[in-house]
Amino acid sequence: MPRELKTNTPQTATALVVGTFDTKGQELYFICEQLRSHGITVKTVDLSTSGSPSTADVTPEEVAGLHPGKGAAVFGTDRGQSIAAMAEAFAAWILREDGIGGVISAGGSGGTTLATAGMRKLPVGIPKIMVSTVASGEVGHYVGPADIMMMYSVADVQGINSITERILSNAANALAGMMKGLSAVGEKRATARPAVGLTMFGVTTPCVQAIQKRLAVDYDCLIFHATGTGGRSMEHLVDSGLISSLIDITTTEVADLLVGGIFPATEDRFGASIRTGVPYVGSVGALDMVNFGPRNTVPEKFSTRRFVVHNPNVTLMRTTPDENRAMGQWIAIRLNQMEGEVRFLLPEQGVSLIDAPGKPFHDLEADNALFEAIEVTLRPTSRRSVTRVNANINDPEFVEAVLDAFRSITPNPERKN
Repeated sequence: MPRELKTNTPQTATALVVGTFDTKGQELYFICEQLRSHGITVKTVDLSTSGSPSTADVTPEEVAGLHPGKGAAVFGTDRGQSIAAMAEAFAAWILREDGIGGVISAGGSGGTTLATAGMRKLPVGIPKIMVSTVASGEVGHYVGPADIMMMYSVADVQGINSITERILSNAANALAGMMKGLSAVGEKRATARPAVGLTMFGVTTPCVQAIQKRLAVDYDCLIFHATGTGGRSMEHLVDSGLISSLIDITTTEVADLLVGGIFPATEDRFGASIRTGVPYVGSVGALDMVNFGPRNTVPEKFSTRRFVVHNPNVTLMRTTPDENRAMGQWIAIRLNQMEGEVRFLLPEQGVSLIDAPGKPFHDLEADNALFEAIEVTLRPTSRRSVTRVNANINDPEFVEAVLDAFRSITPNPERKN
């Protein structure tokens, strides 16, 4: 889990220059020189898997020692397995390191896999730059929910020439500039309103906008589009200590996870609340639908189902009672693992704009299957409860219920001037 963000001054913060120094040493040491020219303290971390001798401040053997299988798991003959093991080791190593002001790396697909595995573990706000040969393609699996800046290397990261010199210099200069601004950001955060994370979809927008309007005076409302990545980004910020409470109204990503849509959560959905115990208010927003791409991309096995074409690129499929029952059980099992304050609200008149009387996805049987599964599976305690609200999720009555629940489990924010 990412650590809480600790802002260091430029004088104390260290830039980690990481990568495979056996094959990219010249390029990585060039980055070091550029950073030092700005007065940045540098530590080099070698992620090579070849077993070659290293001159870096942190050797591959030191990093590999953090893997459960130690060096034997990293320094093998299967390159793919070695890279995967070193990536895991680096992700563990970086969590033990204090005083990190930024991270930068340069490499190909293997080096990108290695370096970003550690970058993703750092809190949002710590600068992270990956100069990569694969940065102009699909990079979602490298970036994940983290604020990693991917910079395309244009030429291969091989030698210092007229192109790589410019690209690597730009990357180093960018990191130096971001690191020097960290202390000012930290001072602003110290006087900021507490941050609350909210999840939203188009079909839950009226609810979330109304909540945001009511809370905006006292809270910094961070709204996340519940498209899989949105939920992961929100939870990453919770793990990073940058969000102090959640109003997780739109849990639709669970539907795509369990049924097979294009905006799925991961199995770790709700994990940040489980790990941190932040005050949590949740609901079942948009669990009436699974998301697919254009209508002709919907799998044939769903051909007889009920659909709404949201736009030319997104097709919505109504969830069935059985699917809703499975989703309710899955969510409640996760809620049972939360040790903080938990309030979960069920809108009896529909879970989205199109799950209201007269709308195309209105289905009381499916909704009740969802509600009952949550009520039966959830274990109520003095800190955890589930409540039905006789309203649609976008009705003013439901908004009031959410606000009442939120205020009952969060301290009054102290505004600082």
